[in-house]
Amino acid sequence: MPIQLPSVGLALAALLTAALVAVISTPVVRSLAFRVGAVDVPRDTRRMHDHPIPRMGGLAIFFGFILSVLIFLPLTSELRGMLLGGVIIVILGIFDDIFALPALPKLLVQIGAALIAVLEGNRIEFLSNPNIFSSSPYWELGWLSVPITVLWIVAITNSVNLIDGLDGLACGVSTISSMTLLVIALIVAEPDVAILMAALSGACIGFLPYNLNPAKIFMGDTGSTFLGFILAAVSIQGLFKFYAIISFAVPFLMLGLPIFDTCFAILRRVSHGQSPMQPDRGHIHHRLIDMGFTQKQAVAVLYIISAILGLSAVVLTTIGVVRAMLFMLALFVAGAVAGKLYLDHNNGDGSPPPSIGGSRVAKPRHTQPTNSENFFGEEDQSDK
Repeated sequence: MPIQLPSVGLALAALLTAALVAVISTPVVRSLAFRVGAVDVPRDTRRMHDHPIPRMGGLAIFFGFILSVLIFLPLTSELRGMLLGGVIIVILGIFDDIFALPALPKLLVQIGAALIAVLEGNRIEFLSNPNIFSSSPYWELGWLSVPITVLWIVAITNSVNLIDGLDGLACGVSTISSMTLLVIALIVAEPDVAILMAALSGACIGFLPYNLNPAKIFMGDTGSTFLGFILAAVSIQGLFKFYAIISFAVPFLMLGLPIFDTCFAILRRVSHGQSPMQPDRGHIHHRLIDMGFTQKQAVAVLYIISAILGLSAVVLTTIGVVRAMLFMLALFVAGAVAGKLYLDHNNGDGSPPPSIGGSRVAKPRHTQPTNSENFFGEEDQSDK
């Protein structure tokens, strides 16, 4: 299906508007963060920075996104539910960046925000049937659509939050994911989804110069959870509603990096007899730093991985079913090999990193998290 030029024009206008608002509002948000005490003070050796840096920068991303969306899109029931849920997530993130809230209340609020979006129509009602020999091309979920959709939204919200461990990482990965869905939406003629993703990517692009290493401001839980929430909600509108045989795989490729990191974090913790909500220093970005990469190099590597996954998602939407299944099989094999290497590296047990050029790379020291530190909002324990 040819890409419609008017849709491209509107998407570009939404992107530029969001980027401009984010660029202008970020210094204002930075000053506000200092005033209200939303500041990340390096209290231990887990952090990469050595001086206080304000958080809550996600508020600038929110301003850019919400203004652009309200200008370029009509306020439908689905959009209203998604935006209301997003506002709740942002308010929760602001309080968390200031007061460091415990995990359970945050999880309950996230579920409530997801329910609002779901009850307004943002719901996974069908799933593509991966069995190409089946007479039914898709599964109708019925009442299961509500819990499955809530689970998807909450899971992606926290997955994006968990990769927020290096300067510019979560913001850049979210930009790549939103640009991926933007391209897909233009290809399959979903102009509303395209504008939503253009606004989100534009807001991220406007904020990113302030967030790249060395960061002048962190987006905090205000930004990371908001980005995850919007990406999850829009992926439902733009991808899960397709009945194409390969549509079920596209969201998992588009959001592949945070999903992969979160799944392996849970598996790693359980395999070591830890609680899945117990933070550790075994995320992908931690591994890259321990292998000797600088922050900028580690972020660049993860950008490339995210871009490859995004390109794979675009490819899946433009090729035939048989080739798509073969392509997915190849990705699965490659992912299995990568997963084995990931789990086997240092065996995840905190053993010393390998030698490079005859000298051993020093592994950054870190302290054990206290009982108040939890799985949700792990930015407080990150290496930023």
